[in-house]
Amino acid sequence: MNYESLEYLKDKDFKRLTGVQRETFEKMLAVITRRLPNFGRPTKLSRADQLLMTLMYWREYRTEFHISQSYGVSEATVCRTIRK
Repeated sequence: MNYESLEYLKDKDFKRLTGVQRETFEKMLAVITRRLPNFGRPTKLSRADQLLMTLMYWREYRTEFHISQSYGVSEATVCRTIRK
């Protein structure tokens, strides 16, 4: 699941899925984009996907293994993203 696939969702369904309203998600994304520097190798996931992954972890209490399988990244990447 990536952020682009959620564009079609109604605001009510977006909140049900992520736990936050779309406007709140956009504000959170703006803060993350502004505060986290881009250095080193480019990430496989966009900032929006990283935020969505973190919200999925907090909301659904999914294991890092399951999230890593959904996004096609390693468990270590999921762990680092959530801590970041």
